[in-house]
Amino acid sequence: MRTVYREKRYFCGEYLDAYIYPVFGPAAKGGKRIRRKPSTEAQKKLNQRHREEKLVRLLHANFTPADMEIHLTYRVQPESDEAAKKELTNYLRRVRRYMKKNGLGELKYIAVTERGKRGGRYHHHVTIGGGIDRDTLESLWTNGYANSRRLQFTEEGLAGLGHYIVKSPVGKKAWTASKNLVDPEPRTRDGRISGRRARELADNIQDSTQFEALYPGYLLAKAEAFHNDVNGGCYLVARLYKQDSSFAKKPAIRRRN
Repeated sequence: MRTVYREKRYFCGEYLDAYIYPVFGPAAKGGKRIRRKPSTEAQKKLNQRHREEKLVRLLHANFTPADMEIHLTYRVQPESDEAAKKELTNYLRRVRRYMKKNGLGELKYIAVTERGKRGGRYHHHVTIGGGIDRDTLESLWTNGYANSRRLQFTEEGLAGLGHYIVKSPVGKKAWTASKNLVDPEPRTRDGRISGRRARELADNIQDSTQFEALYPGYLLAKAEAFHNDVNGGCYLVARLYKQDSSFAKKPAIRRRN
């Protein structure tokens, strides 16, 4: 069976997410490939990982350190998921109206509603872009406590935020978002990396220089490798950031791990 290694790259603002994995048989030419169905628990973990990765890509592609995240809680708890959703919708409508009235541009947002375990308290995590100041943003929430701050980007970007806010969302959709967001499309290419090279990358996963050689102009933030015992393939995931980013490591302190 013919095996080709595929690269899938997402360019998201200052960041590049790269996936390197084997494609077997007809799939190497764009056809379908047979997948072995994972266990229920494994599928849950995989789905959660995909949700987090998708959310982080959206955050990186649409928001900057000038934008904010805000945490919203309630004095009096909503009676249902639908009631909490309505309160959030009303809040975002007030923010949008204020921004339009004051010439602050178009509202961009990603919002996640969570509830504590065993019938705990509702709260919302909202990432907001558009130039509105913190005091106004907090004052427009009239149902309880509101706390906001500028987005804190690191070498891994907003991965920590994405993991935190989507750990236990309420409802069928993990988040809601404005329609004006950029949703990065993957760029794929086959055959540039051989199976042997993929295994070398996996065996030396802590060596940042090998990924930086593959993607010039970027520095490695994090890389992971997985080996599939069923098909014998190597699966690699890497997040890199632009070399000229404000938080980039200076060349003088770069070292091989």
